Amino acid sequence: MNKNEIARFDELLLAAKAAYHLAYAPYSNFHVGAAALTKNGNIVQGCNVENASYGLTVCAERNCISNSVINGEQEFEVIVVYTEQDKLTPPCGACRQVIAEFFEQSAPVLSVNHKNEQKVWTVQELLPDAFTPKDLLDL
Repeated sequence: MNKNEIARFDELLLAAKAAYHLAYAPYSNFHVGAAALTKNGNIVQGCNVENASYGLTVCAERNCISNSVINGEQEFEVIVVYTEQDKLTPPCGACRQVIAEFFEQSAPVLSVNHKNEQKVWTVQELLPDAFTPKDLLDL
């Protein structure tokens, strides 16, 4: 990574940590924050929001992407997911599908924890052979 990329990663990580602290997780106490860099260079955030009807819970990654879409941006470069778990936490299956909808298959997805341990996947690695808008557009 060059200096500019490191600075942007630091910004993304700070945004993901800030979102983590806003998470609403009274049932699981499993807080998650996410931050994504849009193709226009903006940083958007999301946190998980639980619900007493557990199936209605929305993950940080999906809230992050939805937050961006509602503000007019639908293309992304990278997403960072932050937790304070000892084990690094990848996106769940639903989030992987939503990420595949809006990110290039080669885009990085980073998981970071409070120990500053990190793991990086590409969208393709997280969801091989994903069903994407290209599958519908090629009909």
